Amino acid sequence: MSSAADNRIVYVQGRFCPLGAAKIPIMDRGFLFGDGIYEVTAVLDGKLIDNEPHLARLDRSLREIGIRNPLDIAGWTKLQHELMTRNALREGLIYIEVTRGVWEREFTCPPDIEPTVVMFTQAKPFRDNPLAKTGAAVITLPDLRWARRDIKSVALLAQVLAKQAAKAAGVAETWMVEDGLVTEGASSTAFIITKDRKIVTRPLSTAVLPGITRQTVMRLAGERGLQLEERAFSVAEALAAEEAFFTSASTVAMPVVTVDGQPVGNGKPGPLVQELRRLYFEAVDAMT
Repeated sequence: MSSAADNRIVYVQGRFCPLGAAKIPIMDRGFLFGDGIYEVTAVLDGKLIDNEPHLARLDRSLREIGIRNPLDIAGWTKLQHELMTRNALREGLIYIEVTRGVWEREFTCPPDIEPTVVMFTQAKPFRDNPLAKTGAAVITLPDLRWARRDIKSVALLAQVLAKQAAKAAGVAETWMVEDGLVTEGASSTAFIITKDRKIVTRPLSTAVLPGITRQTVMRLAGERGLQLEERAFSVAEALAAEEAFFTSASTVAMPVVTVDGQPVGNGKPGPLVQELRRLYFEAVDAMT
């Protein structure tokens, strides 16, 4: 939670400034319509993690809704490093948002208005996240989102409601369900591990976000010879699984120990998920 004592430096429309001095125009289309894209990159030990794939996904999402990307990868990376330095960030997140820009509140606008860019940091523990030791509880809810979930839109009302429901239930995450099958978490990719040690997650499509941490964890699993299966799975399959977990930039690979109050496996973080977390942090430590 930010406060008057929050001394973070943020980036807004071409300049760095204190958080308390940052301003967005009322007529910004991100504020009025949710007309924008966002991206989040993790920072561990002062290093940007999987940053190029994150920036490539940012570029793709912008292209999908017709917003000009104001910077190339080198330009974004330079700003990210500057924010890290100004905020002495060693572990946490860097958030980027690009909206279509400022125009009178009308559904259409000229194609050449200047995009709005906002960036800020959030300090957050990843490596020693206590939830990874106890495991996460999740609940399931109907998936109420729009059809283009592969686009990382700032219009996150359905996810906000799902997260609020999770908080009210005293759990860490919501898995959203459509046609009896799990799509993904409110802010994560859902996985199960079957009793024959197959790691299962839904294939990429417009139904799910192409998770960057998903991609990295699957690559690390494949390099270790673990079996991967990209297919949809039901809630009943999740409850019958040996282990379950979810991935995101902020949680890495997080063990799931209950779904809707019922235990997964023995109700404790499983060894294979813990192995995937270890592999992830080994890969981070090996980065130069």
